[in-house]
Amino acid sequence: MSKIISLANQKGGVGKTTTSINLAASLAHEGKKVLLIDADPQANASSGLGVEVRDLDSTIYECLINGIDPHTAIIKTERKNLSIIPSHIDLVGAEIEMLNMDNRETIMRRILSQVRNEYDYILIDCSPSLGLLTVNALTASDSVIIPVQCEFFALEGIAKLLNTIKIIKSQLNPALQIEGFLLTMYDNRLRLSNQVYEEVKRHFGDLVFNSVISRNVRLSEAPSHGKSVLDYDAQSRGAQNYLALAKELIKRSK
Repeated sequence: MSKIISLANQKGGVGKTTTSINLAASLAHEGKKVLLIDADPQANASSGLGVEVRDLDSTIYECLINGIDPHTAIIKTERKNLSIIPSHIDLVGAEIEMLNMDNRETIMRRILSQVRNEYDYILIDCSPSLGLLTVNALTASDSVIIPVQCEFFALEGIAKLLNTIKIIKSQLNPALQIEGFLLTMYDNRLRLSNQVYEEVKRHFGDLVFNSVISRNVRLSEAPSHGKSVLDYDAQSRGAQNYLALAKELIKRSK
């Protein structure tokens, strides 16, 4: 049975796209067939996997707005088992264009229903907002991973996201679950990182992944080469962290 997971946090700079790229690559490494949906107008997940977005005719924008078959927008990446439906800057205007559409909150769900059975995991990299695109992603998903950075104000804004999830559960997608909170940019030498970890653990208990994503230079460098950290430096701490997360997620999904 396939699983659709959104990666969401309206706070920018928390490692959401980094996690989308590298968790997708790590799941593929573990032999799972994975489709990554880049639902962020910045298209960083697309460029981070080596997709030249300016040259594309079909992206998630055309799927959402023009109703094209999602199969025509799927691009196979260099990594075996990993494909992507890329984004485009045009997605900036998609929310306004979607306002007058029928059942506008469930457009993404209808798109993904056409490809769902072909993948083990579909990951959606959401935009850093709680607008209609993110609502669409959450409505289409079985669960959501919430990246939280180990810095001051880490929990700021989480209440708003949790409230959005609660509303979507009550009105659009009763089956939506929180897959887990993922601590990112962790540095075990810093007391602050450990304090944030303890605080998040105290608030959310077993919903916090055991795997944490450490600060890692290779992790920061990989996107500029159009590669996941696994393909850029498989021995780096960042690659090992995401492999551990993929294994933990697969175990949870059983």
